[in-house]
Amino acid sequence: MKDLKEKTVRGGAARLCAQGVDFALRLVSLMMLARLLGPKEFGLVGMVTAFTGVLLLFRDFGLSAAAIQRPTVTEEQISTLFWVNIAVGVGLTLFTVAMAPFISAFYHEPRLLKVAAALGFSFTLNAVGIQHGVQLQRQMRFTALAIISITGLILSTGLAIGGALAGYGYWALVGMTLTQPLFNTIGVWFATGWIPGPPRRRVGLRSMMHFGGTVTVNGLIVYIGSNFEKVLLGRFWGADALGLYGRAYQLINIPTANLNSAVGEVAFSALSRVQDDPLRLKSYFLKGYSLVLAMTMPITVACGLFADDMILVFLGPKWKDAGVIFRLLAPTILVFAIANPLSWLIMSLGLVRRSLKMGLVIAPIMVASYAIGLPYGPKGVAFAYSAVMILWVIPVIAWSVHGTLISLFDVLRIASRPFVASLIAAVVAFVIRSSYGHVLPPLPRLTLEIAVLLATFTGILLFATGQKALYIDLFRSLLQRSPVKEKSLASV
Repeated sequence: MKDLKEKTVRGGAARLCAQGVDFALRLVSLMMLARLLGPKEFGLVGMVTAFTGVLLLFRDFGLSAAAIQRPTVTEEQISTLFWVNIAVGVGLTLFTVAMAPFISAFYHEPRLLKVAAALGFSFTLNAVGIQHGVQLQRQMRFTALAIISITGLILSTGLAIGGALAGYGYWALVGMTLTQPLFNTIGVWFATGWIPGPPRRRVGLRSMMHFGGTVTVNGLIVYIGSNFEKVLLGRFWGADALGLYGRAYQLINIPTANLNSAVGEVAFSALSRVQDDPLRLKSYFLKGYSLVLAMTMPITVACGLFADDMILVFLGPKWKDAGVIFRLLAPTILVFAIANPLSWLIMSLGLVRRSLKMGLVIAPIMVASYAIGLPYGPKGVAFAYSAVMILWVIPVIAWSVHGTLISLFDVLRIASRPFVASLIAAVVAFVIRSSYGHVLPPLPRLTLEIAVLLATFTGILLFATGQKALYIDLFRSLLQRSPVKEKSLASV
């Protein structure tokens, strides 16, 4: 277990550092591309990705999560899963190409025919590297995964910016979507050095297929519930409205997506290894949960208070109409910060049916809220989306932890400390903004606002809410870690 703790801490540090770089790169790429391209170009690609995003959930049929969750997997199982992934990826590519005329007709937009057909090839590019990535994750080689992800992002973003400067418009965004999985796949192949064997029958995949299938169906339901508004906006309000909403949605989700990816990969792998030790699992989960909330709550406050400045600084003046949408979506950062880590617990314990039931309850409610907000455009949809998510957060916590050693009180206790710290920091930052902000241009003003907010939040969290010992312990673990040899494929 000491070996696992060391790997978890090392992996968590590596992923957090990498996701910090990833966050900065995505923000820079968004800033540059938003200034080179307009809402219509982003909206056109967004129309297609609203459809292909659904298919993306089927790219590995949940088999990567199943392979990670299993205590042991064999060479034959991994090789067979590789070929299953290839078959699924090629099938999704062909299906997307076949659906391209229908997507174009649905939006009444002829340009989407070629865009949809081109984006379909991303499924095959992803499929070739899925099981190689699974091996790196099972071996907890998160530094290698981080380097691959960052390198792929830099190269694909560079190509997209070059394409936008050369006047290729929305095709620059299509190129970025295709080249990033290509570079990632090349990276994981080189990192593992693994060559898959031939597929085998009767290698014990039935339970993994069942687990993966349930994960996929659940992911599909959740995706439809949280993304159907983009289909509706594109269909009834057009590319410009979808472009504004989509960039506000992307900007609001960059921090939570990066944090959940960074901590989630490590947490899921670690929790899966201690699923038979409830006390240790509880300790691991609550520490990781506390860290995510501490890093996310001040971001929520900043997005709510300083939305207009963020839009001006990150996207530019031509996107100012996205400011209200961005502010209305800000509460979803907090909701996802609270809810997403619960999936680590559910998945690591193998409670995928519970997750599926939860998705079946919330998805129809979310779709109904979009229909209510749709007549009022992107602003109405954003408000409805946030309102439903806020109302859902307490029930989802109680349902997720039911029957485990972790209680609703445990979660609320962990969340209360950063929540109180963020509220106090918000008041201080707002007072400073009201007193001095009007004399500063947007970038210096935003820098001052965020600096005051983070300094106040950090001081209160560490010294007034009793969290100092937790972070000192994590810091000491990083300093005292000993070198850990990676496991071979045979040992995992």
